[in-house]
Amino acid sequence: MRRHRHHLTLAAAKSHAALLKSGISSPTPWNQLLTAYSASGSGLASARRVFDEIPLPDAVSWNSLLAAHVAAGAHPEAWRLLRDMHARGLAASTFALGSALRSAAAARRPALGAQLQSFAVKSGLADDVIPASALLDVYAKCGRLSDARRVFGGMPERNTISWNALIAGYSESGNLAQAMALFLEMEREGLAPDEATFAALLAAVEGPNCCFLMQELHGKIVKYGETLGLVVLNAAITAYSQCGALADSRRIFDGIESRDLISWNSMLRAYAYHGMDDEAMEFFVRMMQESGVHPDMYSFTSIISVCSEHGRDDHRGRGIHSLVIKIGLEGVTHVCNALIAMYTRFTENCMMEDAYKCFNSLVLKDTVSWNSMLTGYSQHGLNADALRFFRCMQSENIKTDEFAFSAALRSCSDLAVLQLGRQIHCLVIQSGFASNDFVSSSLIFMYSKSGMLGDARKSFEEADKSSSVPWNSMMFGYAQHGQAQAVTNLFNEMLGLKVPLDHVTFVGLITTYSHAGLVDEGSEILNTMETRYGIPLRMEHYACGVDLYGRAGQLDKAKELIESMPFQPDAMVWMTLLGACKIHGNMELASDVASHLLVAEPRQHSTYVLLSSMYSGLGMWSDRATLQKVMKNRGLSKVPGWSWIEVKNELHSFNAEDRSHPRMDEIYEMLRTLLQVARRLCSLEDAEILVTKSSDT
Repeated sequence: MRRHRHHLTLAAAKSHAALLKSGISSPTPWNQLLTAYSASGSGLASARRVFDEIPLPDAVSWNSLLAAHVAAGAHPEAWRLLRDMHARGLAASTFALGSALRSAAAARRPALGAQLQSFAVKSGLADDVIPASALLDVYAKCGRLSDARRVFGGMPERNTISWNALIAGYSESGNLAQAMALFLEMEREGLAPDEATFAALLAAVEGPNCCFLMQELHGKIVKYGETLGLVVLNAAITAYSQCGALADSRRIFDGIESRDLISWNSMLRAYAYHGMDDEAMEFFVRMMQESGVHPDMYSFTSIISVCSEHGRDDHRGRGIHSLVIKIGLEGVTHVCNALIAMYTRFTENCMMEDAYKCFNSLVLKDTVSWNSMLTGYSQHGLNADALRFFRCMQSENIKTDEFAFSAALRSCSDLAVLQLGRQIHCLVIQSGFASNDFVSSSLIFMYSKSGMLGDARKSFEEADKSSSVPWNSMMFGYAQHGQAQAVTNLFNEMLGLKVPLDHVTFVGLITTYSHAGLVDEGSEILNTMETRYGIPLRMEHYACGVDLYGRAGQLDKAKELIESMPFQPDAMVWMTLLGACKIHGNMELASDVASHLLVAEPRQHSTYVLLSSMYSGLGMWSDRATLQKVMKNRGLSKVPGWSWIEVKNELHSFNAEDRSHPRMDEIYEMLRTLLQVARRLCSLEDAEILVTKSSDT
């Protein structure tokens, strides 16, 4: 396509030079040149320059320039041009009105469409099929289907474009049944559907409920196959995938004799969409080796999403990244965004460096680029980096949306920097996101973790409470502070208001009862979740159940719950039971649990630390020494815990016996002073106690 446009531009430039030399004043060859420049994609500047050079521009010249503006998406300029044409008496034509209405449809401006409709009536063009179809398209694209239907019903003549506009309107609004009824009516009227008809219908096919309808459409595609191009078959590949019939997608793909890049991309996207990672990778390799087509940015965004699906670096992602660099797509925004998302999803923190390299290589960074980096820092626990990045976004005047606010507030929660959290809350209010589900949830979480339950409740009351997201956050907030009754009240209120429950709701509920020691209440929720509330138990519910019984010392019940699981327990479940074993000193069960953990997660340092602590607590020094030797041989060490403090809006981090802070000498000198004061106060208190006792005797 680019090469074709380049040839068109060269041809137009040669014709332009010839016209300038010839001195021809007739507008016809100039109009042809103006149209050629518009088609070449060389920009409005060239078209406008030609228009200004036409010795005697006529109505065709003006219409061509207007059409060029609309095709380039320069809608405000197109409307100004239409006003100039109206002042010259040139706007009342089928072509001018058609172009103006196409502009109103593309810009989603129904009010402008209504004004143009009035103008069409006054000009006697309302019954002409071209402007009438364009007006119908305006209303359909703007979702005003009753107006579109009224225009359609009043048309004395309808063509395929008219039917397609109305069918597309119903499809885009989600009313596929009505769109299909119009399609059948169109057939009965004797009009054959074209590529645009099927493209509109196929784009609306989604979900398993559409399988039968998709098969009916496929039958129609076969019926009109000779008149339909590759576009419809490619759309059918995606449509079958969207309704879950991946085998049918592959059948269509295999049946295409001359596949283009879109065919391969549609099938690759289908595999990626369904999480079929190995099939997608094999298909991509085949595409590279056998197809004769060159992967583009859409090919790479699909395959990169496959590489990051499981959160582990399996080296395939790096291989794809190398290909991206080799082909020269590293600076393309969509591809780089996919790579950033891939690296941020990997569980290792060092991957954030690779994500930042991708971010830094971007020529044009969009909101997705910034948000992906910010969210990555926050999810990896690199909270100080996340907040620095958020400040950078503010200084660069990057538009902050709900995803950025949520990530920044979560980092404030983890660092317990309440003042900064309050400042971000002010920005949230100014930006109008206070009622957003995810932002309000993050505000509730931040205030709850900082001990400000009153502020958390205010944020909850300001939220849109139609979904379970803010309710769940408020439940966890109360759970953190041991307010089991408040959590129960919230749950009952959700039931009364018929707020949709989800699996997170029950994680919060069972966690609350676990921390409050309400074993019977938590056990009842576990046993009735699926039967009474229709929420199947997930891994996290079993982990909460194990914690519920483990905290109460009912280790046998915790073990029985694990054995009853319909799937293999993960490391989280075993680690929860191991923690309970440590609390209650059950070394025998702890050894059994640790054997499962060391197989499932051999490099998880927490398992070794817990066991080592239990061995030393029970005086089993030889076992502790053996365990520490295993840790050393595997290159593992205890990850130190860090603490944070906020002083004058500046964050300081440290761990035990840390000497890395630049003002370390001052800090330790102050600590020594405080310890001396503490000892002196303790001595004075002891002296006062002795004096009091002496006077009493």
